[in-house]
Amino acid sequence: MSARPPIEPVQVVKARRDAALARLTGGIPYARFLGVSFQRLGDEITAQLSFDPKLIGNPMLPALHGGVTGAFLELTAQVELAWSIVWRRMESGGEAAAAIERGEFPPMPKTVDFTVDYLRSGLPRDAYARARVNRAGRRYASVHVEAWQDNRDKPFAAATGHFVMPRLDEAG
Repeated sequence: MSARPPIEPVQVVKARRDAALARLTGGIPYARFLGVSFQRLGDEITAQLSFDPKLIGNPMLPALHGGVTGAFLELTAQVELAWSIVWRRMESGGEAAAAIERGEFPPMPKTVDFTVDYLRSGLPRDAYARARVNRAGRRYASVHVEAWQDNRDKPFAAATGHFVMPRLDEAG
């Protein structure tokens, strides 16, 4: 009869996943500049764009700059794709999981195209976004992202993007 490996406490597993997400997203300078942070609940990632007056594009309204909104959505999509790879590697165990523990992440997916629908003005307050991977193969992925502020049922922007996935042999 073979011995079962010990089961780690839930808190240890959660802390490991949160640390991996923090290391993954901490290496994105533009996210830090914009004030974008990422929170994990299970395998779902929520991005938060913390309001800062420098993000205002039209001071007469005032409204978030369209470029900031687009960048926020694109960062959310890229992190969601990268996290899907990291999550699988962490769950697989072995050397792939050990590499993630050491902070060796696959390269970020590269944007092929990204289309943003500006549904209404982004108000001068915090914004949130979640991405949904529509299709992810070995080479290509399609992602849909929505951003909202006060009510998730009323997004102020949505986007669809296509990405080239990193080759697994490029990963750490």
